[in-house]
Amino acid sequence: MLFTGGMPEHVPILQFLGWVFLAAAAVLWISGFVRLQRRYRTYLAVQERAGTLGALPRHRAAPRLESVELTQAERDAFAGLVRQFGDGGGHRPTG
Repeated sequence: MLFTGGMPEHVPILQFLGWVFLAAAAVLWISGFVRLQRRYRTYLAVQERAGTLGALPRHRAAPRLESVELTQAERDAFAGLVRQFGDGGGHRPTG
């Protein structure tokens, strides 16, 4: 029996339309997958030439060092804190 291009008589219309829909969805999925693979292959080639990792941002420059001058009272207070924590004498909550 040769397929003459029409709908077979023994197949319900919804079943026939289901097969048509599945075939169209498969064609669209395959074409989208092929396009995605080509795009990714091109992206990898560009990354390979650039010699960088795609997931990491480019490192531009080191951040500037920032510092402030402490007053003598601030230095003394900081030194007192360092001594207090160094001796283990910091106030610890109990409970």
